[in-house]
Amino acid sequence: MMECAKDIKNVIFDLGGVVIDLDRDRAVRALEELGLDGADDMLGLYGQKEPFFGLETGELPTGDFFDLLRSRMKPGVSDVQITDAFNKFLVRLPLERLVMLRRMRKEGFRIFMLSNTNPVMYLTWIDRAFRQEGLTVNDYFDGIVVSFQELMCKPNVAIFETLMRRYGLVPSETLMLDDSEKNCKAAEEAGAHAFQVGKSQDDDMIAVCTTLLRAKGK
Repeated sequence: MMECAKDIKNVIFDLGGVVIDLDRDRAVRALEELGLDGADDMLGLYGQKEPFFGLETGELPTGDFFDLLRSRMKPGVSDVQITDAFNKFLVRLPLERLVMLRRMRKEGFRIFMLSNTNPVMYLTWIDRAFRQEGLTVNDYFDGIVVSFQELMCKPNVAIFETLMRRYGLVPSETLMLDDSEKNCKAAEEAGAHAFQVGKSQDDDMIAVCTTLLRAKGK
């Protein structure tokens, strides 16, 4: 990434593990407390199994998702309880990361989101987290592509190609920041540069963005 930093004009951010801190085990425990057997197997850090995968790909409607989970849980579990337990996966979105997203745009970078996510999280916890400065998630990005709206997930190369085609991005001028090695490789297959964030404390989102800004003399 360091070698290509000066050529980067577009930065694509994954959400979980890059912009938002995650704790998968916390969500697993919360879902198990509601009576869901097998939550540990169904809820992966980098990929979901059914019915969570169907929700993430947009193939399973939200209402059907709640009903399916509820049928496997203790009697009387509500949609709100399921939502709260599922959202335990998401821990925090530090304000400094929102500030950095705005700074990157101010300094001339085009900023995009590409995330495997689902409508339950996206329309509740994620929506609220991006309102810390009185703005909305759409105010931080030049474009957003999420799996449940595109009916496909990373590491499908097609979702990277969809984003770049939709927003007219030159792949060689584009950098994907993701915490998954598979997703980084898929971005590279689509012609973009990629950098795996989160392997150490020195390569988190803030550190990488700071490197890009310095490469531009900012």
